[in-house]
Amino acid sequence: MHEMGGFMQAAIMVGIDPLTFEDVVAVSRGGVAVEFSPEAVAAMEESRAHVDRMARSGEPVYGVSTGFGALATTFIEPEKRHQLQRSLVRSHAAGTGTLVETEVVRALMLLRLSTLCTGRTGVRPTTARAYASLLNAHITPCVPEYGSLGCSGDLAPLAHCALALMGEGVVEVADGRRLCAAEALARAELTPVELEEKEGLALINGTDGMLGMLVLAITDIRALVKVADITAAMSVEALLGTDRVFAAELQALRPQPGQAASARNIARMLANSQIVASHRGGDVRVQDAYSLRCAPQVAGAVRDTLTHAATVAECELASAIDNPVVLPDGRVESNGNFHGAPVAYVLDFLAIVAADLASMAERRTDRMLDTSRSHGLPPFLAADPGVDSGHMIAQYTQASIVSEMKRLAMPASVDSIPSSAMQEDHVSMGWNAARKLRRSVDGLSRVLAIELLTAARALDFRAPLAPAAGTDAVRSLLREHVAGPGPDRHLAPEIEAACDLVMGGEVVSAAEGAVGELE
Repeated sequence: MHEMGGFMQAAIMVGIDPLTFEDVVAVSRGGVAVEFSPEAVAAMEESRAHVDRMARSGEPVYGVSTGFGALATTFIEPEKRHQLQRSLVRSHAAGTGTLVETEVVRALMLLRLSTLCTGRTGVRPTTARAYASLLNAHITPCVPEYGSLGCSGDLAPLAHCALALMGEGVVEVADGRRLCAAEALARAELTPVELEEKEGLALINGTDGMLGMLVLAITDIRALVKVADITAAMSVEALLGTDRVFAAELQALRPQPGQAASARNIARMLANSQIVASHRGGDVRVQDAYSLRCAPQVAGAVRDTLTHAATVAECELASAIDNPVVLPDGRVESNGNFHGAPVAYVLDFLAIVAADLASMAERRTDRMLDTSRSHGLPPFLAADPGVDSGHMIAQYTQASIVSEMKRLAMPASVDSIPSSAMQEDHVSMGWNAARKLRRSVDGLSRVLAIELLTAARALDFRAPLAPAAGTDAVRSLLREHVAGPGPDRHLAPEIEAACDLVMGGEVVSAAEGAVGELE
């Protein structure tokens, strides 16, 4: 049993059945161990027998007795095949740049194990067990950020992991120290693996890095879109907006499922608000600005895009990505399943919707700071306008992040640079799409945190009118960490406190404690 988030969790069973999103998060972020099902071991043994038979046959078989890529026509004599696998891993471990995050490497390794356990790669069970032992010992290969084209899989990142399995390269151990792989394996009483025919190729030829980042991003954005509904409700209330536009009968006129869910969330957050009730009659405004009125339409479209992205990810989790693959009848066949296009596209889609969701949140924040549009709130929510600047520069920070997110929304998957002497003449750039999405998700978290901080301050200025139970619960949570209106203070720590509440899930928990589970 392994502790995760205060709970004891059994090891994740990797086998014939696909992994779930929860499995990936448990191993990558929670440090949960992995085990193999008996069916997986049997499948690996069966496919390995086919590879061993072909290795003895003398026939040229890609990945078993030939070179790789543009060198696939070069036959390799039996006495050089172990060297062939070592050379493949060493030469492909060619990444450079800042190291990617531990959770990404752990997700990548888990997903590679999942493919190995399908029995379609020809890897020996002993090799797969050794790979799993790295995860279970919390030995994380150091994987540089740059190097993958997202076709033939995430070759360079996966090669750095395979290199550690061989006892080479640099790894990070559980306490955060970096050691040479050989020393780390020795301390964990693990033996470096000598790779046999096809094993080097099987360890590096998958979409596991981009898929791992996709699963983590979907998990995060699913939580953040709830936060966006919460902060939108707070802003609508603070800006004396109407809740009538969120009525179910209006949403039913355009039956987009995500839109309906977001509208229900916002309506529940605003239920029984004294502030909203205070201006139901006599309000001369015909309708609210788009950033208020259309919040469910935008957040709902984000939800629907997430649903599509999750469908792609689930298909990929059920896949056996390798080239060549060992089929059940023993044939070893080349294929193109390593091409990252399906994953790359949805990674790009999510960067687009994250940028748009952040853009709308920033517009609501700006509206609360502008006396010409805030309906009675003090300039910039300052305690003493002129002497104090209030949240003026917090909005600058939001604007800076949103601008960066718009740039990150430029698709990576529309680019392709041929490689391997034109053998690999169209690539997906899915790894690049995943890397920029991670930055975009972080930006969205921070933009929503600043909207939360600003909307809570605006609600304080609406006293003695009371907010709704849902919005007040979130405002009260924030007040446990950040003081209410007053003379200007060092604002950066307050922004970080709000970020922690958003990223840690406390904002959603506080809201749901008051209004029930949000959709």
